[in-house]
Amino acid sequence: MLRLLSLIKKHRYSTKSILFLSGRKREEEGCMKEAKNGKTQIITGPSQRELKEHGSYQFPFLVSYERLSGYESGSFLWHWHREIELTLITKGNMIYQINDRQFCMKEKDALFGNSSTLHSAHMADGKDCAYISVTFAPRLLYGYEGSLIQNKYTEPFLRPSTLAAVHFDGSQSWHNDFVEGLRQIIKEDEEKQPFYEVRIQELLLHLWLILLKHGLSEGTDGEEKGATHSLAAKHSMDEKNYERIRQMLSYIQENYAQKLELEEISHHVHICKSECCRIFKSYMKESLFDYLLKYRIEQSLPDVLAEKDTLTEIALRVGFTDSNYYSKVFRRIKGCSPREYRRRYHER
Repeated sequence: MLRLLSLIKKHRYSTKSILFLSGRKREEEGCMKEAKNGKTQIITGPSQRELKEHGSYQFPFLVSYERLSGYESGSFLWHWHREIELTLITKGNMIYQINDRQFCMKEKDALFGNSSTLHSAHMADGKDCAYISVTFAPRLLYGYEGSLIQNKYTEPFLRPSTLAAVHFDGSQSWHNDFVEGLRQIIKEDEEKQPFYEVRIQELLLHLWLILLKHGLSEGTDGEEKGATHSLAAKHSMDEKNYERIRQMLSYIQENYAQKLELEEISHHVHICKSECCRIFKSYMKESLFDYLLKYRIEQSLPDVLAEKDTLTEIALRVGFTDSNYYSKVFRRIKGCSPREYRRRYHER
C-alpha cells in the first residue's frame, strides 16, 4: 500500500489508473510472487508506457543484463518508453518486434529501437536468449531544450515513423562500427573510470552520427531522404495509428478480466470496428482478438504457478468463460497444458 501511495504521489495517476496498476488484489500478489520466484514482467502504466526508471534525472542512462528466461513467460510484452534502446545479443536468438517490423536476432547482432516505439520480444524455437540493453534519454545527445543539435540533428529523427529501428547484423560494413561502439559503451559502464559519464556521452553521440550517416535508409525500409508530401502524410498517419494502438492496448490492459466486445474497443479509439481490426493487424502483425487471448494467458501465469486456485477460478479471473476454453487457448499459446507448464517451471 505504501508503494502504491508513492506511485500516486510521484506519477499523479488517477484513481482508475491506480486500480489498474495495483490491479486487483490478485495482480498485486502476482507481482510479489514473481519477485520471489526471480521472474519478472515489465511493469507499465495505463498507456503501456514502462514505469521503470532508466538511470537518473542527472544522468538518464542505464545498462541492463537480461535473459528472456528471466521473464515469467520467456518473453516481454508490448510496451514503450521515451528512452532510446540499444540491444546486443550475447547468447542465443530472439524474435524482436518494433512497431510493425520483426527482427530475427542472433548472437552478436545489435538493434536500435527509437524513442516511443512499441516493442516486444520472445524466444526463438523455445530456447533462451541473453542480451544487454542500453537505454538512454535523447537529451544526452543534445544537451538542452531548443539547442541547434536538438532541432537539427535529433528531434527530426526521434519520430518512430521516421526512424523506428535498425538491425545490425553485419550485412553492411558500417554495422561493425556501430556494434563496436556499443560494446565500448558497455565496457565503459562496467569499468566506470574517471570521466566515465563524459565518455559515455561521447560514445552515444558517435553512434548517433553513424545512424544519421548510414541508418536512415534502413530504418525507413529504404525510403528516400527529403520525403515527399505523400511520404510525410504517411508518417503522420502512422503516428496517429500508433497512438490508437496504444489506446487499444491500454483499454485491454484495464479491462481484460471483463467480457470485452470489439465495439467497446473501437468506440474507445473513435473508429469503426473494421478499421479497428485492420489497423491493429496491419501494425502489430496479429489480430486484436489473438492479442487479447495472449494477454489474458500471460496475466494468469502467476496464479497457475502459485497452485492456490482451481483452473476454473483462474480462468474466470482473467476473462475466460470456462476452464475448458482457457486450457485450450493456454495449450495453443504455450504449447502445453497449465498443469504441465507448472510442472516444467518447478523442474527448472
